[in-house]
Amino acid sequence: MAEANEKFKARMRELSFTQEELAEAINGAIEQVTGRQGTVSVRTIHNLATGRTRWPQARQRLALEAVFGCTAIELGFTPHARSSVKQPTPESSRHHKEEHVLRRTFLTTASASALSPIAGPSSLPGRIGQSDVNRLAAQFALIIANDNKAGGTDQVEAAALAWSQRVLHLQDTRPASQRVRGQLYGLAAAFTGSALWAAIDGGRLDRARQHLSEAIALAGLSGDSAIQFRVWGHAGAFYRHQGQYADALAADEAAKRTRAARDPLFASLAHARAAVHHADVRNRQAAVRSLGIAEANLGRAETGAQRPAWLRFYDSAEFHLLALTTSTTLGLWEEAEAHAHHTLARLRPDLKRNRALTHAYLAQAQLGQHEPELAVSTANKIPAPARHGRTARLLNTFGHRLHALVPDSPATREWFETELL
Repeated sequence: MAEANEKFKARMRELSFTQEELAEAINGAIEQVTGRQGTVSVRTIHNLATGRTRWPQARQRLALEAVFGCTAIELGFTPHARSSVKQPTPESSRHHKEEHVLRRTFLTTASASALSPIAGPSSLPGRIGQSDVNRLAAQFALIIANDNKAGGTDQVEAAALAWSQRVLHLQDTRPASQRVRGQLYGLAAAFTGSALWAAIDGGRLDRARQHLSEAIALAGLSGDSAIQFRVWGHAGAFYRHQGQYADALAADEAAKRTRAARDPLFASLAHARAAVHHADVRNRQAAVRSLGIAEANLGRAETGAQRPAWLRFYDSAEFHLLALTTSTTLGLWEEAEAHAHHTLARLRPDLKRNRALTHAYLAQAQLGQHEPELAVSTANKIPAPARHGRTARLLNTFGHRLHALVPDSPATREWFETELL
């Protein structure tokens, strides 16, 4: 008897997909890319969920990745064992090439749909239903995926705002049940929160301030404590970047008071963020205490619990990244380096922005331990496309510290020569 795919079933529950609705979403994604409606049925979804299909065929697999915003392996599917034949056959090479082209097309189309609110639910008159909510939630997953890869770009901010406006337009123009209306307000708050986070990450704080008040209001209307938690977390980051550290700590406390924070994973994230803000006011004792509480809660968190998809970013790697930020602010360079290595060892491959940030922090920690050559080597691992937003600001600080500490060293000359290229 096949073993059920619990990861896939859990992701379906996160986005509230029924088997019928998921089949419809996958067929729509296939049609968007190939121009022909897919043939996925309820039976297909049943086979995926029960484990009878361990590795979907290419089009269905890539459509699943586009709808859920993560890889097929993260959805619990297992690739077929590699053939024992050493040399690929012409047929296998052709299939590999076709899948590569199809994957690139799906990724391009998925990114385009995330950056345009045209491909959402139908604008025809009629009652808004759960299937509309599910399709909007899938677009939100694509916004999150784009942010994880690119960071706080203008494009991610604009796309998130456009989707928020579309959701609010649906609220104003179409009937819906009270339950669906609450979900729509939650999605509008989620999209606006992503615009807020992108603006913060990109250093566009005037725009971030405008998004903040809107996100707080929408989160309140939604009645969704998880969304309220998320918005308060972004508020804390905004206040930190404004130098309003007391307000950042107050936002942390607001997040801890939400119902969502009864879940140890949410509580862990709230305390880890509080540690960063305690470090900003040089309260080392409170920062260390908050990290200890965060780590204990992370250890108690139930791994299989149903949680919103956007919280998937918070895991052991993210905990160590927040601990790294805390240690860097306090000048605890050895601890910072240890947290950086823990982060890099655990970080998911799709979190490219966080990988760049971690290398920038690691370079600072190595420089703080008087290892300029190693620090420059670490900083140079950050690819040019990732050197914007917070990463760029960290590297700018790194360059100033490097010049102040060892102005005439070969490492300093190498760094500034590289920066001028």
